[in-house]
Amino acid sequence: MTTRLIDEALFVDGDPPRLAGARCSACTTVVFPRQDSCPKCADGAMSTHVLPVSGRVWSWTLQAFAPKPPYRPPSGGHRPYHLGYVDLGEVLVEALLAVPRAEIRIGLPVRLTMVPAYQDEDGTEVVTFAFRPDPDGER
Repeated sequence: MTTRLIDEALFVDGDPPRLAGARCSACTTVVFPRQDSCPKCADGAMSTHVLPVSGRVWSWTLQAFAPKPPYRPPSGGHRPYHLGYVDLGEVLVEALLAVPRAEIRIGLPVRLTMVPAYQDEDGTEVVTFAFRPDPDGER
């Protein structure tokens, strides 16, 4: 089956892909997703900054209803999922949390992963980023 990333601008090349943020050359503010100007100082140039692959759940919720478009439900329709902020040290990233309800908690160590988002009309599987539990993060 053919796969593609949901939005190539969110990632830097690699296997597996890594999240691409941006860092301000003047004040060192880090943002995700990348943007052309600094939201803090507007003085520096923004350059691509590869984000860490692991962090901790900062906050989370259950997305019980289907979001508004451009959301595309997976085959079989919308199923509730966990969504939250992951603290990667320099930046909080809003992300899908591929974590079972019994395990999810604030402070949970998590690691970047890729998960199916939906299938295109031509059968291509579109994948997106998420964070899963990281047993090595408890050390």
